Amino acid sequence: MGELLEMENISKCFGSFYANRNVNIDVRRGEVHTLLGENGAGKSTLMNVLIGLYQPDGGKIVMNGQEVQIVSPRVAVQHGIGMVHQHFMLIEDMTGLENIILGDKRHASPLLKEADDRASIKEIMDRYGLEIDLDKRVADMSIGMQQRVEIMKVLFRGADLLILDEPTAVLTDLEVEGLFDIMSALIAEGKAIIFISHKMREVMRISNRVTVLRRGESIETLDLADTTEQELADLMIGQKFTESIYEKVSTTDKTALELKSVSYRPEVKHGGLKDVSLAIHEGEILGVAGIDGNGQTPLAELVTGLIKPETGRVVGPDGSEIALFSPSAFIGAGLGNIPEDRNKMGLVGDMTIAENLVLKQTQSDRFSYGHGAWLKTSSIKEYAEVLKDENDIRCTSVNQTARSLSGGNQQKVILARELAAHPKLLVAVYPTRGLDIGATEFIHNQIVAQRDAGCAVLLISADFDEVLKLSDRIAVLFEGQIMGTYRGENPPIKEISLAMAGK
Repeated sequence: MGELLEMENISKCFGSFYANRNVNIDVRRGEVHTLLGENGAGKSTLMNVLIGLYQPDGGKIVMNGQEVQIVSPRVAVQHGIGMVHQHFMLIEDMTGLENIILGDKRHASPLLKEADDRASIKEIMDRYGLEIDLDKRVADMSIGMQQRVEIMKVLFRGADLLILDEPTAVLTDLEVEGLFDIMSALIAEGKAIIFISHKMREVMRISNRVTVLRRGESIETLDLADTTEQELADLMIGQKFTESIYEKVSTTDKTALELKSVSYRPEVKHGGLKDVSLAIHEGEILGVAGIDGNGQTPLAELVTGLIKPETGRVVGPDGSEIALFSPSAFIGAGLGNIPEDRNKMGLVGDMTIAENLVLKQTQSDRFSYGHGAWLKTSSIKEYAEVLKDENDIRCTSVNQTARSLSGGNQQKVILARELAAHPKLLVAVYPTRGLDIGATEFIHNQIVAQRDAGCAVLLISADFDEVLKLSDRIAVLFEGQIMGTYRGENPPIKEISLAMAGK
């Protein structure tokens, strides 16, 4: 249908660091064009240039055959470009309708014309199969509906080119299918989609063409029909990629933590725990499988000391009941934690990488890098440099802020800090969500290495393939209840799948 967008030789520098260097990508009407690359490859920077958040240091942008200067997000909207960010930009106390029309300038009058806007929105909803309860508060919506509100926001403003940044990272399988149906309807009408994803199966299924970015440069653009999953993976990481296969181990008799008939807010269907009994043994990975939102969050909070069970008992390795539920007490007992949300719970974004790497050591009497206001900054920096190299944390300096890192490198900072303490129990919650295949493989290897060193690992993941790949035993969680526990070696996949659906 012809080219809608051309980005030619785009470069963007931050100081002496090139986030993008002479990047080229063209997007045609009626196609899903996937932007593929490792965390930190320059995908987000390139899209921020396209939507006017950054100004390029070189190159040009051409829309419909005409060179354009996109000096702000408003200008991007005027050119028909809309972006749905991985972390939604919605006001939770407003309704779906209010979020969609917020900031729209189509009416000359300062007064709201809610009835007209509602009619226009419903027409778009019907055309593309976007099911939204317009009068529901965003805070009360499912993640999938919140995402549909975000898509509607850009369509309502007349977008012809939609950028979807990791749109499936927090969706259930059913919601992913719904999203793909919407995407198919959009491209059937001649709209174009730039799709950013690390999930290779999704890339192979939904894409028409793929552009691979590596270390800030565009490596190649390929027709999906002419490539393979293996070729794309190799191009992405710059060498032959071989996925590891891990040997499963037999469960030991030594218990690191045991939950006995534990309940927490059992009346809450998707936010509680009901009579949960579960033992995590030393030297094993116990994987918790289940569709997101079935009690994973309270389970993780309970085994990391954030919440206390209302009924039931939690027993430590010495057989005694745990009485004090606090993060510091659990850390003191040897807990390592990769939390569900790396930005809110895993890192202090405005602190440096080095400071984040020594955060937990301030809780210890053995803290060797100073105390209070008297920090040994040179020693902290030396220590951080060692962990940076050991964990392949890609940054310009360990003194840059944690929030400036890509998602994969942020996760590596958390992993480096937690594993440096040689935990007795590692709780890993969605440890590879939003990460590329290289970072995912690195984190999987580190988790398995901890198991092999005798650590007990509780893995909570909505990615069934990840649970199958890593787990020595598999427990299924549905509506806050354990539906069964299964072997990790040659697991009964059909039986586990039915249990995940509550059957």
